[in-house]
Amino acid sequence: MCAAVYALSALTGYVLTSALLLKCPTFLHRRKRGPFLSKHISHRGGAGENLENTMAAFKHAVDLGTDMLELDCHLTKDGQVVVSHDANLKRATGINARISDITYAELPPYLCKLGVTFQRECFCEGGEDKQIPLLRDIFDAFPNTPVNIDIKVNDDTLIKKVSELVVKYDREHLTVWGNASNQVVKKCYKENPRIPVLFSYPRVLQLLGLFYTGLLPFVPLKEQFLEIPMPSIFFKIQDPNRLTRGQRLIAWLADTLLMRKALFKHLTARGIQVYIWVLNDEDDFQRAFDLGATGVMTDFPTRLKDFMDRKGISKLD
Repeated sequence: MCAAVYALSALTGYVLTSALLLKCPTFLHRRKRGPFLSKHISHRGGAGENLENTMAAFKHAVDLGTDMLELDCHLTKDGQVVVSHDANLKRATGINARISDITYAELPPYLCKLGVTFQRECFCEGGEDKQIPLLRDIFDAFPNTPVNIDIKVNDDTLIKKVSELVVKYDREHLTVWGNASNQVVKKCYKENPRIPVLFSYPRVLQLLGLFYTGLLPFVPLKEQFLEIPMPSIFFKIQDPNRLTRGQRLIAWLADTLLMRKALFKHLTARGIQVYIWVLNDEDDFQRAFDLGATGVMTDFPTRLKDFMDRKGISKLD
C-alpha cells in the first residue's frame, strides 16, 4: 500500500513538473537566439506565381517583402551547386537526365509550364527566365534575405560546398539547412555547426514521442527550426474521390498528432521557430497562425502577403 502511494505521488509530481516546464521551458533551457524571424516563406521562390527555383521567382518574392526564400540544392557533374528540386530533370525540363551526370553548361532550361505540387490541378506558366540558377547567384542577388536550403541528396561534397558558399558570403546567420534524412542533417551539423539545422523526419517523430510522454521539457534540442507539413492539406492536393478510407484515417491521425498548439508554444518559448508547409489557402494560413506557428511556407507569396496585411500580422507579432 505504501509503495503504491509513493508511486502515485511520484507520478503526480512528474506530471506537474512536466506540465510546468512545458509552459516555462527556460527554467531548464537557455532560449535559442535566432538572428531572424520568418513569418512569410516563399516555397521554391513561389512556385505558383513564377517557375519554381528561378531567379525571377526569387526576385518577385523578395520584392514582395518575403522573410525567407526556400530552395533546394544539387551538385552538377562539374561540381557546381545548383538550385533545383528534382535530382532528375525529366519533370521540370523534359530531359531524362540526372543533374549529377551533366555539367552546369549542359543543363537544359525549364519547361514553359510546370505543375504546382501543392495545389491540385494548378500550373504555372513562366516568362523569359527558365534557367536553373547557381546557389551563389541567389547569395549574390539577395545578400540580406534569409535562405532555407534543402540538401536534396546525401552527398558529402554537396554539403561541404554549400557550407563553403555560406561562409564565403558571410551568411551563417541568414541560413538554415537540412533534409528529411537524419543522416544528412547530422552531416550538415558536423560540417558547420554554426549554420542552424532543421528537424529531420526521424527527429520529428522523436519530438512527438517526447511531447506525448511528457519528457520533452527535460530534453535538450540542437535544432533551431521545426519545418513540418499540415497533414490536412493532403485532402486538398489529392482527388477526394480517389482517397481510400485508410488514407483518410492516416491523414486525420497525423494532423491530430502533429498540429498541437501546446507543442508549438513550447518550442517557440525555447527559441525554436515552427514553419508549416506548403499552405496555399487562406483558411490554412489562418489555422497555422492560430496554432502558434511562427511562419508559413507558400507557393503563392502574393496571396500570403495580402492575407497577412489584411490580418495585421507582422514580424513583431
